[in-house]
Amino acid sequence: MVSARSGGISGVWYVALGATLWGLDPLFRILLLKSFSSAQIVFIEHLLLACYALPILVKYRKTLIGKLSLGVIGALLFISWGGSAIATILFTAAFSHGNANAILLLQKLQPLFAIILARVMLKETLPSKFFAYIAVALLGTYLLTFGFSSPEMGLKDLGTLSCLFSILAASLWGGSTVMGKFLLQKKLDFPIVTSLRFLLAIPLLTVVLVASGDAWHVTGTSGGLILITVNMLFQAFFPGLLSMLLYYKGLSSTKAFFATLAELAFPAVGVCVNWLVFGQKLTVGQLAGFIVIWLTLWVMSRNQSKSAA
Repeated sequence: MVSARSGGISGVWYVALGATLWGLDPLFRILLLKSFSSAQIVFIEHLLLACYALPILVKYRKTLIGKLSLGVIGALLFISWGGSAIATILFTAAFSHGNANAILLLQKLQPLFAIILARVMLKETLPSKFFAYIAVALLGTYLLTFGFSSPEMGLKDLGTLSCLFSILAASLWGGSTVMGKFLLQKKLDFPIVTSLRFLLAIPLLTVVLVASGDAWHVTGTSGGLILITVNMLFQAFFPGLLSMLLYYKGLSSTKAFFATLAELAFPAVGVCVNWLVFGQKLTVGQLAGFIVIWLTLWVMSRNQSKSAA
């Protein structure tokens, strides 16, 4: 049996490791965007992930039926439709309507939405040092996004439709963390939550795909098609499936407000991938933000394990 001490450490770091895999997503997605639209990629990913999800649901079907309630169904729809589909659509649409700096700045509100909802819905009590954690973590994400310079924008940029989209996306992603924790507290095993997240999104993604009217253009040599297929499989089962299994495994033993801070590993790794693979220059300020985020996660995991011991 895992002790409370080891469970506390592994919980935070499992969430952070899952978020780290999200940061590897561009390595696969950029190549796929040369052959498919965004809606097509996400739709195919979920069909591939159904190959994992369906057998899991068949195996645990009796356990699942006994735990279904309106609250559980609502939480499942929230994480699959709201967190996966709608939030991504809103965030993408935001960039086509306004100032990118304002959008990125408002995304830093995501942990605040998760903290408030966790306090109201899950009755989670905040540890004494939590506000220090969140202040330092938000500083780290700011540095990671803008470095030591201030974003060039005015007050009018914060009142645009794009910023509303960004705030709504942040609230949905923050809420998904809390809803996922709610489902795990209802004794739904993390493989079941992961499976339902993927399967329940397929009907909505089908509607989005049909409404977008994107034509399918898959052409090229046999070698190129094989490369696309392999890339799609890696995209679906590493940044997709494996990351979510690690994330929900960690969330099962971690409070929602700690988990939402551990998710900051995602932008930290994303910046490093852009630097190492795509040649986007990493500034001293961004490097400082990267270090601040990971130091915050390390200190947070140590203090959480001490309180659990």
